[in-house]
Amino acid sequence: MWWKRLAKLVAAVGVCLLAGAAGGLFTSAAIPAWYAGLHKPAFNPPNWVFGPVWTTLYVMMGFAAFLVWDKGWRRPGVRHALAVFAAQLALNVLWSALFFGARSPVAGLVDIVFLWLGIVASIILFARVSKAGAVLMVPYLLWVSFATVLNVAIVALNP
Repeated sequence: MWWKRLAKLVAAVGVCLLAGAAGGLFTSAAIPAWYAGLHKPAFNPPNWVFGPVWTTLYVMMGFAAFLVWDKGWRRPGVRHALAVFAAQLALNVLWSALFFGARSPVAGLVDIVFLWLGIVASIILFARVSKAGAVLMVPYLLWVSFATVLNVAIVALNP
């Protein structure tokens, strides 16, 4: 039934957007004060870039999760892939809580390494169920790879 699939899609995208909103709670208060005072590398994007990029990525992640979920809970690998996806999504929110909320780039760096590994694991597990779902996760991996380099640079510039 088309409406059940639509409900799944809305739920999957909604969960990802909620994760982004949760991370945003930690981020928004820290940007004008604490984050603005940090030394950042020359390749640091302007602050206005992050919102549209993350929103796009959360929608893509949700659609990717939907494509896996839509294969059915009984299909081998679906539940495991979605469990790993949920874990990396939690690590995503945790990064914001550590980096911005706790104002700890070092703790954020530790988390983002595990986040990156969780994204790679999600892509591998998604590929076994839905190639399109795996492909939709690649821009997220690339952005988090960039964010990892940025996080390393911020740690180095702010001893």
